[in-house]
Amino acid sequence: MAKLLKWLKPYKNYVASSLLLVFVQSVSELYLPNLMADIVDTGILNQDVGYILRKGLIMLLVALGGTAAAILAGYLASRAAMGFGRDLRENIFKHVQSFSLAEFDKFGTASLITRTVNDVNQIQMMTVMGLRMVARAPLMGIGSVIMAVNKDARLSMVLLIAVPFLAGIAYFLHRKSVPIFEDIQKKIDRMNLILRENLRGVRVIRAFNRAEYEKNRFKEANRDLTETSIRVNRLMSLFMPLISLIINFTIIAILWFGGLRVEQGTLQVGDLMAFIQYVMHIMFSLMMVSIAFVMFPRAYASASRIVDVLETEPEIKEPENPVELYEIKGTIEFKNVAFKYPGSQEPVLRDISFRAEPGKVTAIIGGTGAGKTTILNLIMRFYDATSGSILIDGVDIKRLPQGKLRDAIGYVPQKVVLFSGTVEENIRFGKDLDPEEVERAAQIAQASEFISKMEDGYNSVISQGGKNLSGGQKQRLSIARAVAKRPKIYLFDDCFSALDFKTDAKVRAAIKRETKDSTVIVVAQRVATIMDADQIIVLKDGRIAGIGKHKELFKNCQEYREIVLSQLSEEELA
Repeated sequence: MAKLLKWLKPYKNYVASSLLLVFVQSVSELYLPNLMADIVDTGILNQDVGYILRKGLIMLLVALGGTAAAILAGYLASRAAMGFGRDLRENIFKHVQSFSLAEFDKFGTASLITRTVNDVNQIQMMTVMGLRMVARAPLMGIGSVIMAVNKDARLSMVLLIAVPFLAGIAYFLHRKSVPIFEDIQKKIDRMNLILRENLRGVRVIRAFNRAEYEKNRFKEANRDLTETSIRVNRLMSLFMPLISLIINFTIIAILWFGGLRVEQGTLQVGDLMAFIQYVMHIMFSLMMVSIAFVMFPRAYASASRIVDVLETEPEIKEPENPVELYEIKGTIEFKNVAFKYPGSQEPVLRDISFRAEPGKVTAIIGGTGAGKTTILNLIMRFYDATSGSILIDGVDIKRLPQGKLRDAIGYVPQKVVLFSGTVEENIRFGKDLDPEEVERAAQIAQASEFISKMEDGYNSVISQGGKNLSGGQKQRLSIARAVAKRPKIYLFDDCFSALDFKTDAKVRAAIKRETKDSTVIVVAQRVATIMDADQIIVLKDGRIAGIGKHKELFKNCQEYREIVLSQLSEEELA
């Protein structure tokens, strides 16, 4: 928790002002019982109405001052806590953006969402409570002890029995609840994961008639979370009755022994009433601390999860001595590259060596799991090669700033990702492009025809994930987004699969004209898509089974020949 306090520093003025106002509020509340005792012992006993009114007016002003201080302290504490939470969320988001895919795989998307939203909310709540209740509790508690002892030191001995009981209960609850709250946050992660998968995969779930299975899966996770929450709430439910029992017994003891001292004439009635008020303040302060002890475990668990994210160093870092003023032309070279995913026993790629040059199309083909997409991920430094080196224009990509490297790449992923917004916003995707450039990119991707038929054209709204578009339409928009960037390197990851043969041919012809001076790497399953490539790389089990042109590979590479014959007949090949 302490590691997160540096994000509270910008709000130190709010914090200091809030604590000062809490002090004013506490002083006013400590002063009120004393005034009440004066009214009883002097005003009422002497039937002095003027004295009662004067002291009553002072009590009213003190109470109003304390109330105003409490309201303003609450406002400032809330401003500090909300700002603290906002900055914390921003820093988590910013730090997560620097993660490589290995870190995303480690935490999981659902967990990162929970940590950024739910866990930060827990920290915010604890911050507000800390500035208002926890800061006030020791002031009220210590002040009330001093005032109570001042009223009657002997009667204060009752507190020596009550306070240790309260402290022991708070400590017991804290020790027992911390592990359960940590478990709750993990179960929230699990439920969010299931819910996210269910919402994203609703079409597949309905197509396979697995709605009931998903309901049961969510029900099980929900029940697991509920049972754990009930377990911790059952533990907490013991807290208030025990506190109330101790407070009531303490009040009974004070009334008993205080009554005897009033009867003996060693204690005045007003002082006894004030003493009871101070004891109530002490008990209330201990109760506030105890409640904080109840809430602190969950906030502590959340803070630990947030710190875990913030202290995770990305495996892929910016180079210490980056190549300066480097203009990327696009020549890509793999030298004996091997790679295995974190936690995997076997490498995905082994001894990969090839060269892709500007003005030429390099195609990659192979069976499922051969490592085709992994090669593209390595070029973009989503992962770093386990061994070997990847060069762009003769410079190791580890020496290039990540931003500069990716600015030079136009990437079309295998699984299309579109964002909520308009068609134009998706094509330009944050870049300052003229409408003419957007339309030009759409024409190259053969998307302008279906866009013109949409109700608002380029201003038509795309729903989340592009749910209101067909697979082919989404692929063409994804291609247009990459083309609009006009990069030096194009990476197409099996992004023509949803296109019919006619549209596929048009798109490839238009892209070929557009990319004549750029390096193009195409991952494909369709042989027809890559037959005209300048260079075809055939992968098998993570190794290169052959490199060359179509005719050469069909003749000399058994793996490539099998792929071709599985898709094309001898007549089509002729």
